[in-house]
Amino acid sequence: MIEQRLMEVIRDIEDFPKPGIVFKDITPILKDASLCNEVVDAFALELQGLHIDAIAGIESRGFLFGLMLANKLNLPFIPIRKQGKLPYRTISESYALEYGQATIEIHEDAFESGQHILIHDDLLATGGTVVAASKLIEKLGGRVAGFSFVITLDFLQSRGRLTRFSDNIVSLVSYV
Repeated sequence: MIEQRLMEVIRDIEDFPKPGIVFKDITPILKDASLCNEVVDAFALELQGLHIDAIAGIESRGFLFGLMLANKLNLPFIPIRKQGKLPYRTISESYALEYGQATIEIHEDAFESGQHILIHDDLLATGGTVVAASKLIEKLGGRVAGFSFVITLDFLQSRGRLTRFSDNIVSLVSYV
């Protein structure tokens, strides 16, 4: 089972990026090409039958499997990046952090209005970034087809923040 294999590989980093946080490090997955392919295959299987026109990955770890999944499904990949990192005209969305504010952006021509966009990131924690990404998709006239995550921290109860955009939430590993 993919969840068990991933849980054996994902490592906990205590007190990163600050004291009291246990960071879930997915980089050991990347050392195993076969496991990376299994991750992408698992996402493709879970998303079967869902209408998706493109996949948007959130900087930066959302690019890793988001692009691989887009390629597997023969779909366009849309980068959502931190403010000031995209070279063409953008729209932006700001969101609250524990100790301030952050802003993400998407190219204004990333997709056609009315398209169904899957949002991918490596991990769902509090959901702030993913909610901001969902708002960007809607600002451009898109529909959020769903969400895919390698990991969800279900003990933070963030899935509820996403259901106003889509009930389709796929996670390969859940920590409860």
